[in-house]
Amino acid sequence: MTQHSDYFGPDGLLVRGTILIVPGRGETRATYTRFGRRLASDAYRVRVIDAPDLDTEDLTALAARLTDAAEDTATEDGVVRPLVLVGADSGAAAVAALLGQASDAQPDAVILAGLPGQVPAATASTWDEELNVRTSCPTHRGALTQDPEVRRGSLDDAIPEAVLTAAYDSEASIPVLLLVGDADPLADHEALAHTAKSLPSARLSLVHGAHHDVLNDLQHRSVAAEVITFLETLRNELRPLVTVRSSTW
Repeated sequence: MTQHSDYFGPDGLLVRGTILIVPGRGETRATYTRFGRRLASDAYRVRVIDAPDLDTEDLTALAARLTDAAEDTATEDGVVRPLVLVGADSGAAAVAALLGQASDAQPDAVILAGLPGQVPAATASTWDEELNVRTSCPTHRGALTQDPEVRRGSLDDAIPEAVLTAAYDSEASIPVLLLVGDADPLADHEALAHTAKSLPSARLSLVHGAHHDVLNDLQHRSVAAEVITFLETLRNELRPLVTVRSSTW
């Protein structure tokens, strides 16, 4: 059985980069179908791997899975760069923690979405309450509810303290995009701001009205546009390719 899901860009277009997506607690690869297709439509090669179980899979094993996943996308000229890791929830924590370790699949940048705070937050006692923590998008709520592989109640699973500490103390030199919803009850906004300021090439994007599943909430189109903008700046030394000047609204 395959350990990943793939999304390919339109025929005839050069691949602009390789994106590996690491889901979070309770999520499946299908959780990122919409997001994966959207990035692929902009000519990125997208692969979603299985979510890590951080109680049984250590970071070394996850790094090996990411290396294998990246290498398996390679063309005759190798893996199409930039290689970017996208992590959500516990996947974001694991990806951030990995930045301090040597890896054969060293990414050119990472995107951390919905990185949970180090202090556990009260989540939910029912599925509807968990959905309210995750998202207000009816399409995403339906997708989670109808996916029999989604593990309900998983947001109560503790992320290992060592992983979260390594994530927030990361000294990554590569570009980092941090995405967080301002209505995410699991986020520590102060800690995220501190981490963003401590990194040499970080961008913290606050998504207004978004909940914990920031890649899949009502604002998913704007979030995907922010991700694409970040990916495109990697080709221009992190300088935006478009400068916007507007009148006062």
